[in-house]
Amino acid sequence: MFAKPFVKWVGGKTQLLPELRLRYPKIVKKYCEPFVGGGAVLFDILNHFNPEEVLINDINSELINCYQQIKINIENLIKILKSFQSEYLTYTIDKRKTYYLKQRHNYNDLNNNFSKKYLVLKAALFIFLNKTCFNGLYRVNSKGLFNVPFNNAVNPTICDEENLIACSKALKNVELKVGDYKQCSSFIDENTFLYLDPPYRPLTISSSFTSYSKDGFDDAKQIELGKFIINMNNRGAFIIASNSDPKNIDETDNFFDDLYKSFKISRINALRMINSNSKKRGAISELLISNTSVM
Repeated sequence: MFAKPFVKWVGGKTQLLPELRLRYPKIVKKYCEPFVGGGAVLFDILNHFNPEEVLINDINSELINCYQQIKINIENLIKILKSFQSEYLTYTIDKRKTYYLKQRHNYNDLNNNFSKKYLVLKAALFIFLNKTCFNGLYRVNSKGLFNVPFNNAVNPTICDEENLIACSKALKNVELKVGDYKQCSSFIDENTFLYLDPPYRPLTISSSFTSYSKDGFDDAKQIELGKFIINMNNRGAFIIASNSDPKNIDETDNFFDDLYKSFKISRINALRMINSNSKKRGAISELLISNTSVM
C-alpha cells in the first residue's frame, strides 16, 4: 500500500499532485520539504522514488511530533487511536461533542505541561482532533491553544491502521526537524529536489486566519523566503514552490511575479476545499513557481 497523508491539512496538495508530477525531476537523490504540512508531496516522492536522503521540517512542533511518533512508535500510537475510535463511535452526537471538548482540553493541557513520556498520547490526540474537529483545521489562538470547534461527522475514520503502518514504513529513513525553514539550508545542494509550500499569502483579510501556528507569515516573510529560494537556486537545487495567486482578487497585483521574475511561474486551477462558507469552495488560480520548465 502506498502511504498517504494521515491528517487533513489546510492547503494540502493531494489534488495538485498531477500538476506537480509534471514538474518533478526524473531522478530524486535528495529531497527536502521545509514546510511539510500534511505531507502529500512528501509521501508521493517516497512512494515513487527512492531518495537516499530526505529532510522534512515544519514550524508546527505538534505536527512534527506526529510524524516522529508514526515513525518510531506506531504500535502504541495505533493502540491509543483505536481506543479513541471505539469510544467515540458509540456515543450520540451530544456525547461526542462533550468527548471532543474533553480531549481538546487534554491536548492543550499536555502542551502547557510538556513531558516526553506523553509524546505518543499527544500525537494520538492531534490525529483524533484533526479527524473530529471542524473541517480538519489546525488553528491556535495567541496563547498557542488549539481552539477549533467540534464537527459532527457521522462516521469519521479516527484510526486508519493500514495507512498509518504504510506511513511508518515510508518515514523510516526520513530526518525530521522543527522550526524555521532556513535551518534546512545546510542540507540543500545541487543534488536536492526542494519543494516549498509555505503559508499562502492571504487573498483577503478574513482568509489570513488559516496560519498553522501562532506566528504569522506576512509579506516581509514572503520576501525573505523569496531570497532564500533564490539562494538555493544559485546552489543548483531543483526547486518547486507553491503559493496563492493575488490576481484572483486584483489583476494588477504583481507581488509574486516581481518576487520570482527569474523563475517559471505557472497558474493552475485548484479547489478551495476548506472554507466556512460552502459557496466559496470553488476553483481558483494558484501558483507553481519553479526553476525548470515542464518537460
